[in-house]
Amino acid sequence: MGSRVLVAEDDAAIRDSLGEILEDAGDDAVGACNGRQALEILGAPGPRPALILLDMTMPVMDGAAFRTAQRATAGRAEIPVIVFSADRDLSRIFDALHVQGVFHKPLPLAELLATIARFCRAA
Repeated sequence: MGSRVLVAEDDAAIRDSLGEILEDAGDDAVGACNGRQALEILGAPGPRPALILLDMTMPVMDGAAFRTAQRATAGRAEIPVIVFSADRDLSRIFDALHVQGVFHKPLPLAELLATIARFCRAA
């Protein structure tokens, strides 16, 4: 079995599609519809994700607030994060949130999968 990947995305169709793609690639995908739910998943017992795929624009708790909370919590801070967003200024996001990668929506699937594999296989 592959690595566990947390997909934090409020759009159910995107979240479910990414989950299916990850599972087809041999990884275990778990979804969250907002940042607060993603933090709850990280705090729950069970295997820790090797990687987090994070949408920036979500209700309840957005990607930036999630990332701030994740980085402030021991045992969660070191989990790599790949951000995806419709925002065109992704360099600002990359620098401000200290993430390992950023992708524009719509997602370039082959490049995203290669990035996921790089982080998950290293975990």
